[in-house]
Amino acid sequence: MITELPVLGSVAAALLTACIIALLTTPIAKSVAQKVGAVDVPKDSRRMHNHPIPRMGGLAIFFGFLLSVLMFVPLSTQYKGMLLGSVIIVVLGMFDDIYDLNAKFKFVVQIGAATLAVYSGNVIEVLSNPNVFSDNPWLNLGWAAYPITVLWIVAITNAVNLIDGLDGLACGVSTISSMTMMVIAMVVSEGSVAIMMAALVGACLGFLPYNMNPAKIFMGDTGSTFLGFILATVSIQGLFKMYTIISFVVPFLMLGLPIFDISFAFIRRISKGQSPMSPDRSHVHHRLIDMGLSQKQAVATLYIISAILGLSAVVLTTSGALKAMVLLLALCAAGAFSAQIFFQPNEKKHSHDAEASEETTALPEEDSAAPGKEDIR
Repeated sequence: MITELPVLGSVAAALLTACIIALLTTPIAKSVAQKVGAVDVPKDSRRMHNHPIPRMGGLAIFFGFLLSVLMFVPLSTQYKGMLLGSVIIVVLGMFDDIYDLNAKFKFVVQIGAATLAVYSGNVIEVLSNPNVFSDNPWLNLGWAAYPITVLWIVAITNAVNLIDGLDGLACGVSTISSMTMMVIAMVVSEGSVAIMMAALVGACLGFLPYNMNPAKIFMGDTGSTFLGFILATVSIQGLFKMYTIISFVVPFLMLGLPIFDISFAFIRRISKGQSPMSPDRSHVHHRLIDMGLSQKQAVATLYIISAILGLSAVVLTTSGALKAMVLLLALCAAGAFSAQIFFQPNEKKHSHDAEASEETTALPEEDSAAPGKEDIR
C-alpha cells in the first residue's frame, strides 16, 4: 500500500495507474466478451449500432479502478463494504450482459449490494437543511437514514445505466461527475475520496478511446451499473458529510443528468401505466437523436450539460450559494443561446432534402430506404 505520497501526488498516481490498467485490459475484456457471448446484437429501435458489438467492457474499468484503489487508498470498513458491494454489482452485470437477466431479479440483487454497503457504514445520517429559515443547519434522518441511503445507491446505479444509450455517453458523463467529486473532495480535504475518484476518472479515461463513436466495445451493464454504484456510494463519504446549507444541492448537481433522466423516465412510464423498469425510446439522448443530431453531436451536447452542472457544483462548494447561482444562470443563458443557433434548421439542407424527396416519391418503399441505416439503440 502506498500512503507516503502527498494527496496531490497520490491523486495523479491513482489516476494514471487506473488509466493504464483500463487501457491495457480493454482488449482482453473484448476478447472475453466475444468468447462468452456477451455481444450486443441490434434487435430493437433503441439501439444505435447496425452490427454486433461486444459488451462487458466494464470489466476493464472495474479492474483499473480496483487495482488503483488497493494501491493508493487506505481501506476503511466503509470502503471495504463499498468494494464488496461493487463486486456483486459487477458479477450481476456480467451475467446480465451474457444472459439478459430479468429486471426484477437485478433490482433485488442491487438492493442487496446497496444494503451491504450501508451495513458497512456508508450511511447518509444527516442532510443539510434546505429550509434557509431554519435555525438547525442540518436534518438528522434517524432510522430513515438506512432506507434512504439504499434508495439513493440503487437509484444512481440505475440512473447511470439508463443513460448508457450512445457511444461514450455514460462513460464520459461518469468521468465528468468523478472529476467534479474529485475536485470538491480536494477542496474540502477529503483525501481518500479524492484519490478514489481519481482512480475512477483514470479507469474511465482508459476505456473511453475504445468506447467513443464508432465504438469497438460497450461497457454493458457490467460497467454502467458499477459506475453508478461507485459514484452513489462515494458521494455519501465525500458530499453528504458536508454540514453546510449548500451541500444539499451538490450531489444533485454533480449527478444532475442521470438523475433527471431516470426521474423523467419513471414519471413517463408510470403515467402511461407501464412498469417503471420497462425499457423505452424516450430518454434524453433518444430525443436529441430524433431532433436530427448525430451520435457525436448528441454526446457532445450532454457532455456540455454535465460539465455545466459539475462546474456549478464546484463553485457552489468553494464560493458560496450566490456566486454559484449567478454562474449557473449565466451558463444556462449561454447554453440556451447556443442551442438556439445550434438547432436552427439549415435552409439549404432542407431545400436539398425536399428536392431529393420529390425525386424518390415514385420509388417502391423498399428502394427508398437508405442502405445500412442505423437502428436506434
